Amino acid sequence: MTVFRALACSLAVALPLAAGAAHAQVVSVVTTPAGSFTNSSGAAIAKVLIDHGKLRAIVQAQAANGLDSVASGTATFGLSNSFDTTFFVEGSRYYKEEGPHKNVRTVASLVPYRVGMFVRASSDIKSIADLRGKRVSSGFNAQKTIGTIIEAHLANGGLTYADVQQVPAPNVVRAAEDFNSGKVDVLFFAIGSAAIKQAAATVGGLRVLPLDTSPAALKRMEDVMPGAYTVHVEPAPNLDGIAKPTDLIAFDMVMYTRADVAEDTIYRATKALYENKAALVATFPPFATFDPKHMAKIVKDVPFHPGALKFYKEAGLAPNS
Repeated sequence: MTVFRALACSLAVALPLAAGAAHAQVVSVVTTPAGSFTNSSGAAIAKVLIDHGKLRAIVQAQAANGLDSVASGTATFGLSNSFDTTFFVEGSRYYKEEGPHKNVRTVASLVPYRVGMFVRASSDIKSIADLRGKRVSSGFNAQKTIGTIIEAHLANGGLTYADVQQVPAPNVVRAAEDFNSGKVDVLFFAIGSAAIKQAAATVGGLRVLPLDTSPAALKRMEDVMPGAYTVHVEPAPNLDGIAKPTDLIAFDMVMYTRADVAEDTIYRATKALYENKAALVATFPPFATFDPKHMAKIVKDVPFHPGALKFYKEAGLAPNS
């Protein structure tokens, strides 16, 4: 799908919602392409901003980095993961050549992304440390955050990319195809995703690799991926590859904006999201994992927008790490 078509699909979802708010302030929410998890989340957020925040919200789906769009002033809000937002604001990792972007501000932490490294159910790989010398997807020139997440998993097991056989892939979809065809020994993806279900059916079953939860292992992981944490995941019919309670990596979806956006706009948006979880879930069921009390979670090196802070103080939510 081209960027133009992705944008058109996204606008087709958002514009009808805005019809009743024709005279309200217009804001935009930039997301990844139409049909993605982030794009679906953006559509749910836009509807809540329209229905409860009295804002006219437009979803902008695009292939380019949404952080650039917000920082440059072509979008009001963006959705990304916590560590990528930190890297962008710092001007670190793969954003070094761009330098810092100090005008980006946190609005809220939203739903957790829960991810895992999966092997074939019959594999003799039992832990992340057992990936030493194995074939692991790498590169991710079109989706650099995926490489960081895999690197964090390897660090948890006491490894780096230098300890494995690197198999280049442009993005996570190609990496999944390589796993299904036997070109790599491990599959990274968000748990419960359609790609995991397809892989399980293709290779005859999957098994997730558990995290090492020792303090040293967790520190190695967090050093690679700021804001990462562990979640204890119970088996469920929709979670292929998880046969017993398992500790996995999670990190938050972050909603961000720009420092010069009006305080009242951000206040209304933050308040609307906090008070309307049910409406978010009705549009996009994965918002069931959204906990409004965690919205004020601190994102490393990314200050809160004053409008968000104003609401959090009123709601008794002191920003917390």
